Amino acid sequence: MKYKAVIFDLFGTLIDMFPLAEYHSTLSEMASILAVSSEDFTRLWLETVNERFTGAFPTLESNIEHICQVIGVPLEDSHITEAVRIRCEFTRRMFKPRPDTIESLIQFKEVGCKIGLVSDCSSEVPDLWPNTPFISLVDAPIFSCAVGFTKPDPRIYRLVCKRLAVMPQDCLYIGDGGSNELTGASQMGMHTVLIRAPYQDGYDFCRADAKRWQGPVISRLKEALAFIG
Repeated sequence: MKYKAVIFDLFGTLIDMFPLAEYHSTLSEMASILAVSSEDFTRLWLETVNERFTGAFPTLESNIEHICQVIGVPLEDSHITEAVRIRCEFTRRMFKPRPDTIESLIQFKEVGCKIGLVSDCSSEVPDLWPNTPFISLVDAPIFSCAVGFTKPDPRIYRLVCKRLAVMPQDCLYIGDGGSNELTGASQMGMHTVLIRAPYQDGYDFCRADAKRWQGPVISRLKEALAFIG
């Protein structure tokens, strides 16, 4: 089938999922700067993920301020600024395209496909986006924190289709199965493909779709070109 658009997930698809050890180490470093318990900070950071992803906390600063207030420690602007810097540096390090990502995106565009992105993420991701190699290749990036809803909410798929000016049935959706994204895309009428990088196959962070998926599976992005007529 000739698709008019290919829509990608970000983490675990265009770039690697973050290593859990480094993720928790970063949270511990942030907690140390704020002079709070690492255990308490990590717990509250995880408990507020939905607020970050939907923009209820529009900035990392607001999320950190909330956590400090809940724990009951004084708010120090310089400490919050440093904690935000640590988190942003962590995300920046993770923003490295997989080896075949850029080449594959270029090839999709060369055969006439529009490129979309749907990512559940917090505010530092769209802030960093303009300085990544994806900026010139992705026609319609949708960040949950900016639009106020996450996958698998039908609105997020409708929005990326609207911005790409395509119908859902004309789209190929590729993701690693997090946030029930493949189920959500399929229910909208999109054709869906699970990407499962062998070196990250043991990593499970809310990837319910990946556990039960029985549709087409690829191990790297360039294999998805076979689905394009």
